[in-house]
Amino acid sequence: YAAKTGQPRFVAGSIGPSGKLPSADDPDLSDISFDELADVFREQAVGLIQGGVDVLLLETSQDILEVKAAIHGILRAFEETGEWLPIQAQITMDTTGHMLLGTDVETALTILEGLPIDVIGMNCSTGPEHMRPSVEFLGGHSPLPISVIPNAGLPINVDGEAVYPLEPEPFAEQLAEFVEKHGISVVGGCCGTTPAHLKALVERVHGKRRPARPILDIPRLASAVQAYSMRQEPPPLLIGERCNAQGSRKFKRLLLTEDWDGIVALARQQVEAGAHALDISVAVTERPDEAALMRTVVHKLTAAGIEVPLVIDTTEPEVMEAALKAAPGRCLLNSTHLEGGAEKASRVLRLAKLHNAAVMLLTIDEQGMAKTAARKVEVAKRLYDLAVNGHSLKPEDLVFDPLTFTLATGDPDLADAAKETLEAIRRIKAELPGVFTSLGVSNVSFGLTKAARPVINSVFLYHAVQAGLDMAIVNPAQITPYADIPVEERELAEDLIFNRRPDALQRVIEFYEGHAARPATHRDPLEGLSLEERLYQRIVHRYKEGIEADIDALVVRKTTTENTETGTENTEKKEKETSVSLGDTSVSSVVATFPTPATHEAAIYILNDILLPAMKEVGDKFGAGELILPFVLQSAEVMKKAVNHLERYLLRQEGVSKGTIVLATVYGDVHDIGKNLVKTILSNNGYTVIDLGKQVPVETIVKAAEEHNADAIGLSALLVSTSKQMPALVNELHRRGLHYPVLIGGAAINRRFGRRILLTEDGHFYDAGVFYCKDAFEGLAIMDALQDANRRDLIIRQVIDEAKRELGQEGVAGGEKRAPRPRRRVPPAPD
Repeated sequence: YAAKTGQPRFVAGSIGPSGKLPSADDPDLSDISFDELADVFREQAVGLIQGGVDVLLLETSQDILEVKAAIHGILRAFEETGEWLPIQAQITMDTTGHMLLGTDVETALTILEGLPIDVIGMNCSTGPEHMRPSVEFLGGHSPLPISVIPNAGLPINVDGEAVYPLEPEPFAEQLAEFVEKHGISVVGGCCGTTPAHLKALVERVHGKRRPARPILDIPRLASAVQAYSMRQEPPPLLIGERCNAQGSRKFKRLLLTEDWDGIVALARQQVEAGAHALDISVAVTERPDEAALMRTVVHKLTAAGIEVPLVIDTTEPEVMEAALKAAPGRCLLNSTHLEGGAEKASRVLRLAKLHNAAVMLLTIDEQGMAKTAARKVEVAKRLYDLAVNGHSLKPEDLVFDPLTFTLATGDPDLADAAKETLEAIRRIKAELPGVFTSLGVSNVSFGLTKAARPVINSVFLYHAVQAGLDMAIVNPAQITPYADIPVEERELAEDLIFNRRPDALQRVIEFYEGHAARPATHRDPLEGLSLEERLYQRIVHRYKEGIEADIDALVVRKTTTENTETGTENTEKKEKETSVSLGDTSVSSVVATFPTPATHEAAIYILNDILLPAMKEVGDKFGAGELILPFVLQSAEVMKKAVNHLERYLLRQEGVSKGTIVLATVYGDVHDIGKNLVKTILSNNGYTVIDLGKQVPVETIVKAAEEHNADAIGLSALLVSTSKQMPALVNELHRRGLHYPVLIGGAAINRRFGRRILLTEDGHFYDAGVFYCKDAFEGLAIMDALQDANRRDLIIRQVIDEAKRELGQEGVAGGEKRAPRPRRRVPPAPD
């Protein structure tokens, strides 16, 4: 208790982020496992607990998977110390309402609310004004108490000092409004707030009653970036079935060849066809490492920005655990049952509880697969009791699959199988309120022809939904709306499903004999585009598979048609050409003779007129908040693949790099997420990046620039205090007479700061230029301009002139030397 006031005082043990992004697919940012991260946080929590804190505060979190790992680490610390404390988990969101990797507030709540935390909230990054939409959502949807601890507005860098513009009174007023309107339970101040801010805040909220939380029933699943209601309107929630090695030969082939890009493309096709979630099964007899395969596939899909939740399909609890530790979102475990008794089922249910997963329960017990509706309901009730009363799961965490059997065998014992399944769905929904139901729909038609199966599946799905089905594992591209199926075919299917006549199966077989399968409804989004348009859209929309063939085809077209066609008479024809029409012979003949001056010019055209403008659109969308970081990184990967393939057509004298930049986070600063993003974007766009890491002294940076004959130096700093290393480097370069353009960026940096540090300590302006980059794409644009002999002098002069106007002076006469032009790395094609 405070000596003066007698009020109780508590200590929060602060645990910040590690600097890693385990959800990303980056060799630097994601080179740590879930368990390694959890152990880092366990160690911190043990120290704080032993130090006597009253609450453990996870704050400023930027990757939701890291938040999950931190909670697991804290739980391990509780077990180690024997002391259990409240956990307050806070994420950091940008001005668009997203975490760094794209997680929005609804998704974060879906992922975290079922974990053993006591308070959920937000801190840092922005002032209260930008938190308002997220606060409003949490206030109306979170069953947990909510904390809101903003900055005193967005910081402004003034003369190297961070200035937070929000004064104490308006700061307190906005937070008090959050308490009154949205039921916020914990308020406070982060960066830029002072005792005056907190005093004003305490005066505004002191004595207010703790608000009640809403009691809502909105069960959701989530990917890393998007939450999906488990109650779709209209139902059902469609679970794409093609990422299953047991049911898809294509997926199995991709898995065995470790074609991760192909797997991502297959997943995207299902999402584009309408899947709300993806079933992932990687068990193959050819590979014994199911857990490792599952971990890799889940990580690749997550890092690729697949926006739908994952359904982890395996019979092995250890494989489920590997997936749950790789998946940032809230998954559905598929599945468990009672065939081996309650022990194995309990292992799965414990995992579901620990990781806040939903779980699919199959109506199988010690007697085998239940075939009648009565037996299915009996087994479902046993599983319900074990999950709800035995492991404290909620009814809405449970998804019952009453199973269906194929109607293609003609076995009289299975003739009513579909009818029994439909009845079981009705009874489970009625007798176990709150639970969900699901079916692997295509099982009903297994063994029939490719023409018959989509019709039987679609009709059966329609009737299952009428019976109350909530979810269906299907290939969405092969589901036809009931009303769109011809009446004759509907009646054939219903005769079979409802066992309305003894010859129903025979009539289905005879009707579809010789029929071709209906084409899938999935349409290639690149279909009908010209080669140029296709390449452009591959970058913008992250379609990596096939980009090399399109590049080859366009090089062929440019080298075989440009020399023989003049004017515009064939322009329209050329716009419609595709790689398919060119044929293998044309490609082979060009490839056999590359590189030539003609292929060189074609490659330069593709790079400058198609790929770089496409990447600029990606950057513009990212800057406008229309694209999240995982999508940007995926576009960068596609760009990298394209550029690597283009290199074969270029005539080179000094290697293939567009230029060299030395990149570093300045001394004293341990935050390098932004710097690593810059590295990815620059390296994937043709630059050689010498990454010195974080906490790099000025002398090390200078030596590296000289050693690698760099074209520029890039510096990153998150903190105002460490940003002072930037003018220190500029002054050191100036003293030594070195002329490396310096690119700077980071949260504490702004354009005005960049102009001011151009003026060195002896009153001269640094003649190679200092360029502020608000993001990685502006850095890329500046590097491209610096490497262009026609633009380099102009942009250096421009930035120096801006600095002079900013500072109201012209610098010391004679103190400016012209920076040398960079050596040209991509020579023009010889005549």
